[in-house]
Amino acid sequence: MPEEVRRAADLLERRWTLSILYASVDGATRFNEFREALGRVPPATLTARLTELVAAGLLERHVLDTRPPAVEYRLTQTGRRFEPVVRAIVRCAR
Repeated sequence: MPEEVRRAADLLERRWTLSILYASVDGATRFNEFREALGRVPPATLTARLTELVAAGLLERHVLDTRPPAVEYRLTQTGRRFEPVVRAIVRCAR
């Protein structure tokens, strides 16, 4: 298996990763919006997955200049390349 495919599979196999990508497809999303969309995801797990997706270059983390400070996550150009995969999985699940 090509190394690129293995790395992508390793990332996508982690619990909640596909759900986070699915929630991100429609635009910028904040931490609590992810929690609402995903349901019972533990906060520590959500934080870990968001950090992994940022490190992998699939999400961008933007700190908003508000009081209190807020953070938004958006798909990067690389992350957008996963959109057809996510949508195909949704179609297969119906």
